Amino acid sequence: MTNANDSDATRECASRMARLRTTHADAETVAAAIRPDNTDSMEMVVEGETLVTTITRETTGGLQSTVDDTVVNLTVADAIVDTTQTYYE
Repeated sequence: MTNANDSDATRECASRMARLRTTHADAETVAAAIRPDNTDSMEMVVEGETLVTTITRETTGGLQSTVDDTVVNLTVADAIVDTTQTYYE
């Protein structure tokens, strides 16, 4: 818990952060598919076939919930992209 006298640096250290690096056949499409579900605590960057998702939350429980939701969303989006590419090839 932070109080009004804590500095920004102290509050920043109190945050929890996770970085997910996932590889996809079409990382841009996967990113576009899940972007509407992103919250202000999330940042996504596509690096070739890799999608890097950084999540910052104030609590460990909040971080865990957001990571869990993101992994499910990534799994579904990746499966849909793979199925679509297989079907249309």
